[in-house]
Amino acid sequence: MPAARELLLDAAFAALRSRPWNGVRMVDVAAAAGVSRQTLYNEFGSKDGLARALVRREAEAFLAGVERALAAAPAAPAAAGADAGARCAAAACWILRTARANPLVRAALTGCRGDRLPVAAAPVLPAPRGPFAPAAPRSAPGAAALTDAVRERTVRAVSGTAGERVPEAVQWACEAAVRLTLSFVVAPGASDEEAAAQVARLVRTLVGEHDAAGSRTDQ
Repeated sequence: MPAARELLLDAAFAALRSRPWNGVRMVDVAAAAGVSRQTLYNEFGSKDGLARALVRREAEAFLAGVERALAAAPAAPAAAGADAGARCAAAACWILRTARANPLVRAALTGCRGDRLPVAAAPVLPAPRGPFAPAAPRSAPGAAALTDAVRERTVRAVSGTAGERVPEAVQWACEAAVRLTLSFVVAPGASDEEAAAQVARLVRTLVGEHDAAGSRTDQ
């Protein structure tokens, strides 16, 4: 049986599907989870604490899904751009489907919280390290932090390294892929598959141009 904390988070998330956050009562969340209201306060301290924990859980689950999508994409030689394109397309599909199904993820990605969601729908996540990471601050709020986290994972999956030795063109290709994907979150295309195909074409073009430039330089 799930621990009380997970049951409470599940109950809070379910409540958001039928009412705005300011209409969610702690006593109702506790009752839906089958625990006492005191247990709820012991776990989270306050309604704001519950909101922060809920958003953090959903953001972490979202990033774990991005990693799974990147890892499951068909492998091909990265030098040809096919591997990078396939991986970024797979991640794009996951991001679009999750953002559509999960209002907390959508709010965290876009920064558009709306009246139905808690203020904590803009989470704070660690900023990535590497040559493309901002010098300060070490962490960034909301959509910027989540975008950086997705980009960092994409670069790592495409290149197989943490970032310092990745060609600049590959890093920019991953950056462009993430930002194009987020544009489809805000303004959906004809389908997730078509959006992902556009992401793949962009990445393959950018990485392919880098490879061609490198070949000419070597000659």
